[in-house]
Amino acid sequence: MAHPNAGKLVKKEDLINVDALIAAYYNDKPDVNIVEERVVFGTSGHRGTSLKKSFNETHILAIAQALCDYRKTQEVKGALLIAKDTHALSTPAQLTALRVFIANGVECIIAANDGYTPTPVLSFSVIEANKSSKELCDGVVITPSHNPPQDGGFKYNPSNGGPADTDATSVIEAKANEYIKNNLEGVKSVSEEEALAKTQEMDFITPYVKALDSIIDMKLLQQSKLKVGVDPLGGSGIEVYKKINEIYGLHLDIVNDKVDPTFSFMSCDHDGKVRMDCSSPFAMASLVSLKDKFDLAFANDPDFDRHGIVTPTGLMNPNHYLSVAIWYLFQNRPLWSKDLKIGKTLVSSSMIDRVAASIGKPLVEVPVGFKWFVDGLCDGTIGFGGEESAGASFLRKDGSVWSSDKDGIILNLLAFEITERLKKDPSVIYRELEAEFGVSYYERSDAVANAEQKAKLKKLSPSDITSKTLAGEEIEGIYTNASGNGAAIGGLKVTTKNGWFAARPSGTEDIYKIYAESFISPEHLVRIQEEAKALVLSVI
Repeated sequence: MAHPNAGKLVKKEDLINVDALIAAYYNDKPDVNIVEERVVFGTSGHRGTSLKKSFNETHILAIAQALCDYRKTQEVKGALLIAKDTHALSTPAQLTALRVFIANGVECIIAANDGYTPTPVLSFSVIEANKSSKELCDGVVITPSHNPPQDGGFKYNPSNGGPADTDATSVIEAKANEYIKNNLEGVKSVSEEEALAKTQEMDFITPYVKALDSIIDMKLLQQSKLKVGVDPLGGSGIEVYKKINEIYGLHLDIVNDKVDPTFSFMSCDHDGKVRMDCSSPFAMASLVSLKDKFDLAFANDPDFDRHGIVTPTGLMNPNHYLSVAIWYLFQNRPLWSKDLKIGKTLVSSSMIDRVAASIGKPLVEVPVGFKWFVDGLCDGTIGFGGEESAGASFLRKDGSVWSSDKDGIILNLLAFEITERLKKDPSVIYRELEAEFGVSYYERSDAVANAEQKAKLKKLSPSDITSKTLAGEEIEGIYTNASGNGAAIGGLKVTTKNGWFAARPSGTEDIYKIYAESFISPEHLVRIQEEAKALVLSVI
């Protein structure tokens, strides 16, 4: 059940105290003997808040030095491109990291004029830099993505431009915690003044925007008479949309151009918290309320790696839009190789499977996390990689790599291209897909599990499952490794002809997540969910 404040403007008394947050960042010291205060690289880097001693100057000093050490082992000697978003802790963390990087002799480049840089722009910039650089360049994105205003995040993107894999992050994480345990002994640093004096600045945004016509039909958009609204949700890409209007002469209506670290303009999410999740109808309530004013509207989270598409019928479900984007792209990119594959995470809708089969394209199903698409996007074998949490990227019109991290900007502009070319918006197209392939009933829910049970769930094998049926249908597949690349799921997926469920333990809470889908009915979905819980409990 939704919180009473869900969808309502955040109350003044619930806004964060930015001064207290930043003071805690510098003054509070974590204890590595407390699990919650250690450096932990999840699917998208280390995240936490200074108020709980999980994202403090100590963490960033240690992570930055560990990253310098790791770069040496990988012989990465080129420039380190550093992006930050609009969260209050992002600027202090950038300053801290620069002090360490410069002390270690790393060539650092940040956005000009203390600007903000979206995750996809950083990924694009790393890829572009490595086309001409004599030494390999890599990147850092300082962002907790859509997380609440009090959070901070630190993510490493190696020379392929995409999110680092666990081989890299496990090494950096372990070394960072070792530095903290030893009171930062061995961590080099200089003063902020020296760090800034030796750091280069660059306009990351203009080259990215100028190149957009290589991936989106910008000429088509220039001719459009559609009314299109944009809400950057106070994020790092406000200047991107302004630059798009400037360079291409578009008339995107930027309905909110405020940057406010308290995010006071946000509507509360389903649980009453402030969360800049552009796939949440509660967080997106202000833009959804303007749907009748526009033919199409879209938004992004603070680091712009996620997309949110609003049509006259409301906010599109991310799974629905991914299905439409795939259906459209593989039929409207004539220069793409006929051998290109479609990438999806195993908890994304099976509507994608049905669309892929209808257009004769092979599907690569991978575990949760965009890092699994990086190699395929970089070598041009995956045309589109997407995950259920509104994150995706795809290739340029000529089939070459654009970004190897999620790009909410191109997904939003693609919705504009689709609507203009086909004279119908993506939600209309999705209803046509439903008419052809069936209606999907999809939901993610949580179930209680203690640490021991979560550990068992993570290490299951298909032979542990003895059930032959799920919600009245014969079980066709049981997976603890992804079918597309053989990588461990860290949980379980069970499939039937018209339904499936996947169960994965949470990394931060005493729960496991159940993703389920039915192509029969809402009642069938409930049966899948209930039987999934019983089945999981029987083996953990």
